[in-house]
Amino acid sequence: MANPTDDTRRKKGKGTSIVVWVLMGMLVLGLGGFGITNFGGGLGAIGKVGDREITINDYQRALQTEMRALSQQFGAQLTLQQAQTFGIDQQVRQQLVNTAALDNEADRIGLSAGDGRIVNEITNSSAFQDASGQFNRETYRLTLQNNRLSEAEYESKMRADLARALLQGAVAGGFAAPAVVTDTLYAYVSERRSLSLLRLTAADVAAPPAAPTDAELTAHYDANIAEFTASEARRITYAALLPENIAANMPIDETLLAKLYQDRIAEFVQPERRLVERLVFPTLDAATAAKTAFDAGTTFESLVEQRGVALSDIDLGDKSAEELGTAGPAIFALTEPGVVGPFDSDLGPALFRMNGILAAQNTTLDEARDDLAAELAADSARRAIDDMVEGFDDRLASGATLEDLANETDMTLGQIDFTATSSEAMAAYPAFRQAAADAVDGDFPAIIQLDDGGIFALRLDAIIPPTPVPFADARTAVTDSWTAQAVTKSLSDLATTIKSQIEGGAALGAFGITEILTDITRSSTIADTPASLLQTVFEMDAGQIRVLEEGTFVAVMQLDTVTPGATDGPDAEALKAAIAAQAEQALAQDAFALYTNALTSAAGITLDNAAINSVHAQFP
Repeated sequence: MANPTDDTRRKKGKGTSIVVWVLMGMLVLGLGGFGITNFGGGLGAIGKVGDREITINDYQRALQTEMRALSQQFGAQLTLQQAQTFGIDQQVRQQLVNTAALDNEADRIGLSAGDGRIVNEITNSSAFQDASGQFNRETYRLTLQNNRLSEAEYESKMRADLARALLQGAVAGGFAAPAVVTDTLYAYVSERRSLSLLRLTAADVAAPPAAPTDAELTAHYDANIAEFTASEARRITYAALLPENIAANMPIDETLLAKLYQDRIAEFVQPERRLVERLVFPTLDAATAAKTAFDAGTTFESLVEQRGVALSDIDLGDKSAEELGTAGPAIFALTEPGVVGPFDSDLGPALFRMNGILAAQNTTLDEARDDLAAELAADSARRAIDDMVEGFDDRLASGATLEDLANETDMTLGQIDFTATSSEAMAAYPAFRQAAADAVDGDFPAIIQLDDGGIFALRLDAIIPPTPVPFADARTAVTDSWTAQAVTKSLSDLATTIKSQIEGGAALGAFGITEILTDITRSSTIADTPASLLQTVFEMDAGQIRVLEEGTFVAVMQLDTVTPGATDGPDAEALKAAIAAQAEQALAQDAFALYTNALTSAAGITLDNAAINSVHAQFP
């Protein structure tokens, strides 16, 4: 007969086990309701195309890869929210949708890679080879394990990848650029033009414009109010503590000051020095011959040129006698600039030219004291501020305002109407500009450290919309703008007159200095001209004259020649081949995009936003 106590215990244990498993099941179902369905490494999908699922793990892995690449590009770890501003998540999903569409089509038509191809790909992959370059099964197993893949999963993915590549190659391969397309693009790209350009400036105006009346200024102000409107500003209140604010109160350790002086003694005590150039020769005979030529009247610059070097190549800077070796005594014996030598150097026989004398410098500790004390005080101030940071943070966390910090500590209160162009006072610090630009109404101030050891905390008080600057305050700017516009109008009238006279037979060069620009291509850059000039040049006919006005730029230009690109030759053939390759690639990409879009439309897409959000929740 069973022991009643044991039997009761077994029944109780069995009942408890059932309850536990029921609770575990409810927990798993509950978590699944929140979109967390990939605990087993691959359960769940963010969507499907036809019968092909896009797994949560595939989406997470692809998104992580793209975010890592983008972070490396920017040199900083990006958050998912930042990546989303670039549309990275949408790009990843679109790529996975395209992949699933191809996989679905490969399944439909029975396209697959054979076992032999799979074996060949795996055994030839460097990722699975040992030090001798041979396939290693243990390396294969561990590599897949580290990537949370089973052999079956990996081989299935590889089979799909190969089938997809075959399908893609069949669709996008074999395109040839039509000859008419290649020839047309080649003619467009290779064409060259020559241009005569006469720039007109304020100096070409016969007389400066008369001073504007108040009515003219007011009318100009009203007509161009956007020019005199201050940009949006963020009214920022801040409390700051900089090292210079408290440096004067820092005690100076005289022992430390004396040690700092000794550590930098080479800076304060320097021997007499000379500014020297060294011209090296291959042999002593060559150096001696050069010195003889110099003594006979050949300039040192000529000797340098004969050696095939520049003066910057032979400049040694300022040197002490000891640093100059055997040449030192002779160089230091010179009382004025001159050439001595030849002397041996570490590069061979050389002539030395002395260009200047730098007197010895001997700065005593007393003379250097003020500068060194200021450095020590600034360093002490930085350390003192660093020790205060935690206390200031605690005060702010406890509800203290910026005004409280300014009243109760060494921090000072300030205010600035911050814009993107602000650079005065605290806005000179990049950290402050970034914090001011990012501030949100209602944010709690926090201590932020500066590169120079200072600290600040700020608060956004208001956002001031773009506001016209009052006419009285903007009067000088309005006057300058009116004058510039009047000068431009005069130049425009002058350019029109010149154009008419040239069309009547006058030469462009008769009206001023004319630039002759040759071999201009569509990709050329013409200094100090608007981008529209190049476009205009390629719209003109040979011999045509035009006036170009953009902003304050006014010019008269005449197209001299139009030269077609060479029809044959190595350069022409290379350019045609490059154009054909680009055209073929564009055709292939367009065809492939149309194909995948058609497959996607035919198969149908479903996306699970809850699953997508569950992946996003795992990213910072």
